[in-house]
Amino acid sequence: MVDITHKKNSLRIATAQAIVKVGSQATIEAINNKQVPKGDVFEMSKAAGLLGVKKTPELLPDCHPLPIEYTGFEYEINGLEIQIKCTVKTIYKTGVEVEAMHGASVVALNMYDMLKPIDKQVSIEQIKLLSKTGGKSDVPKIQVSIQGAVIVCSDSISRGEGEDKAGKALCTLLEQQGVSISNYDVISDDRNGIQERAKTLSKAGVQLILFCGGTGISPRDNTPDALIPLLDKQLPGVEEAMRAYGQERTSFAMFSRSVAGLIGESLVLALPGSTKGATESLEAVFPTVLHLFDVVKGKRH
Repeated sequence: MVDITHKKNSLRIATAQAIVKVGSQATIEAINNKQVPKGDVFEMSKAAGLLGVKKTPELLPDCHPLPIEYTGFEYEINGLEIQIKCTVKTIYKTGVEVEAMHGASVVALNMYDMLKPIDKQVSIEQIKLLSKTGGKSDVPKIQVSIQGAVIVCSDSISRGEGEDKAGKALCTLLEQQGVSISNYDVISDDRNGIQERAKTLSKAGVQLILFCGGTGISPRDNTPDALIPLLDKQLPGVEEAMRAYGQERTSFAMFSRSVAGLIGESLVLALPGSTKGATESLEAVFPTVLHLFDVVKGKRH
């Protein structure tokens, strides 16, 4: 029984807002015309906000240091209000809501500091979280009972010239998530052999079939070419999700030819041959892809 509600090191995004209110239209014009004595309000506040995001764990005792992948700021003027939006992204096990709110707060404080010499009525009206994605609450809770197979496609490993690590890592990952492993094997990267294995496992009723390796661009990378003709339905969205997830981690992910589709009642995924590439590709689509086997609703979708 699979009951997945969370995955580690996923992309987390948070957007926070702060509002600075000024006392007159003259202040707005001074900001837009870059006539504030202390300098360019928007650019200097952006620099302060970037520093604020980076310094968050140094100032707040319960905030742990984490890798920030992206920080962006947007400004919008509505009448006498300046709306500040701070968006922060990370690939990590925890969210960045506080970092985004801290960034927006520091931008607002810097604006206040720069504007107070020319406007005694400037104030900070609001600081709040607008949105967050990538956390535990965003991942659907899906319960399924399925069997899985992991087939490693490698000429060298099948000849005994190397040790399989990626396939075993996939088996461990699936078992940790409650998928019963019915088949694990290493075969050569041979088109006919791959097709025969896919047909056999599908006819045997194995619901989740993972092929690991052979998704690159070398002459012997045959896995996608072997599987695509067998698919009753290809799932390009799943393929794109795996590549996008990898691209956030390494630019070389664009060369992956990962495949996803259905052969009968079986979901077939062709994943990269590296341990990291294979496990991250699976993490990219789990648990949402298991919606195909959602037995709680009693039907396939």
